[in-house]
Amino acid sequence: MRSGVVSWSQDGGAQSRSRGREWWGVKPDGAGRGREPRGGEGDEVTAAMASDGGRKQFWKRSGAKVPGSIQHVYGAQHPPFDPLLHGTLIKPGSKPPTTPVKLKKVSTFQEFESNTSDAWDLGDDDDELLAIAAENLNTDVVMETAHKVIQNHSKLQEQHKFQEEYLQEEKQVESAELTSIACGDNRLVKSVSEGHTSSSTDNASENSSMQRSQSLPQTSTPPLVSGMADYNPSVTPALTEREASRLDKFKQLLAGPNTDLEELRKLSWSGIPKRVRPIAWKLLSGYLPANVDRRESTLKRKRKEYFAFVEQYYDSRNDENHQDTYRQIHIDIPRMSPEVLRLQPKVTEIFERILFIWAIRHPASGYVQGINDLVTPFFVVFVCEYIEEEEVENFDVSSLPEEVLQNIEADSYWCMSKLLDGIQDNYTFAQPGIQKKVKMLEELVSRIDEQVHRHLDQHEVKYLQFAFRWMNNLLMREVPLRCTIRLWDTYQSEPEGFSHFHLYVCAAFLVRWRKEILEEKDFQELLIFLQNLPTVHWGNEEISVLLAEAYRLKFAFADAPNHYKR
Repeated sequence: MRSGVVSWSQDGGAQSRSRGREWWGVKPDGAGRGREPRGGEGDEVTAAMASDGGRKQFWKRSGAKVPGSIQHVYGAQHPPFDPLLHGTLIKPGSKPPTTPVKLKKVSTFQEFESNTSDAWDLGDDDDELLAIAAENLNTDVVMETAHKVIQNHSKLQEQHKFQEEYLQEEKQVESAELTSIACGDNRLVKSVSEGHTSSSTDNASENSSMQRSQSLPQTSTPPLVSGMADYNPSVTPALTEREASRLDKFKQLLAGPNTDLEELRKLSWSGIPKRVRPIAWKLLSGYLPANVDRRESTLKRKRKEYFAFVEQYYDSRNDENHQDTYRQIHIDIPRMSPEVLRLQPKVTEIFERILFIWAIRHPASGYVQGINDLVTPFFVVFVCEYIEEEEVENFDVSSLPEEVLQNIEADSYWCMSKLLDGIQDNYTFAQPGIQKKVKMLEELVSRIDEQVHRHLDQHEVKYLQFAFRWMNNLLMREVPLRCTIRLWDTYQSEPEGFSHFHLYVCAAFLVRWRKEILEEKDFQELLIFLQNLPTVHWGNEEISVLLAEAYRLKFAFADAPNHYKR
């Protein structure tokens, strides 16, 4: 042959070596490729492929690496399959390799393909690892673990059932003890000792026994202000575990000789328990000093000072100079909320005195519509200092002693005065404070929700048409009284809460109704909706979410004064 020589290997296979010129053979399926072999070459090739052994080994390459040839490639994530390390994965019945030390080279394209087809298949290797893990698991351990899980679950169910039965028994015992209070003191002492014994034996009944002991006169906490104990009923509403924990924190903070006002503000931001709200509001508003020893004398002095103002000024309400002010107050009080409370003659009399004295004492602003609403939360909270009714609106205020009513009236006047000192520009001539806050609200909403802002502008709804009342009455006409009181817990805990933080609450309040606002396509319908928002069923949860969103807005924008500018 001129261009190539065919030599025979020891195992009968044919090998082709090139002499100066590359020679291409045919594919395994017999298809020709390259140039035809010259005369004599075809006979030699045919002879070489005659035997089966020669046909199988004909395409075996030489030991030297040929440039451009395909090399054996293993998976990118997994090492070569080693029978010594993965002996457990060999299928039953398969023969072990005879020479495990040295892997056999790939001899044909089909073998190469079969060995490398799973190089990028992650699932097969994962299945192999799971198979190894399954073989190593101990069946006894698995069964024991499952049995323990079932036992624990059964125990938890039994404990839960036991606690429910125990709570039912506690309620029955509590009702029996409350009934026995009217019968005599002997049974009362016995019930108290039983309550202490039961609380020491079972942690599950700790809270209920504490509530029962608190409901008794002997174990009730001493009043924070003198004169409260005579009018505190013995039965108090039950508290949840979280409420009881918060109440304990407030009591511990208020029990010290000097109350840490900064810590009190932190605790009060998330709401103040009803039992300590009166004293907390008086401290947060600056009406009472932080020192406990000075509080009693301060209360006596301020109450005496208020009724000196009443004696000095109230008789002049029918004078020519003041009769217009008094007439306006007399007209506005029936418009207050809640309705039941405002219809009581005693309440009307108290509110008229408070508002008239404040107007005379502050001639720069005088009386302005909206101030009358700001008395109500203080009055209701301070009434709760002496009663335990859940709904104060249904309580007959005239049933309280005259001395108690005088204390409530004086305390309400001074706390309202402290509030108005921070927002008095809302009620001076032309009410510039409100005008400025409404403009700031418009700019703020345009930044946080441009779609709502453009929708209101498109239908020619002006912010002053609905937000003026929000600023003038501090949202009292928009949410129930219980929500206003919860809102004021946070306002009195925030620096400039009624003046500055209230702006962000109004912004969050408006965006809260974005879906309903965007659905309205008419000026009249939009204005009616914004002036009659559906909040009648709101509670502490909705107010807490509103305050959280307002705090987020304040955190984002309060230190960026240019956010009011376009």
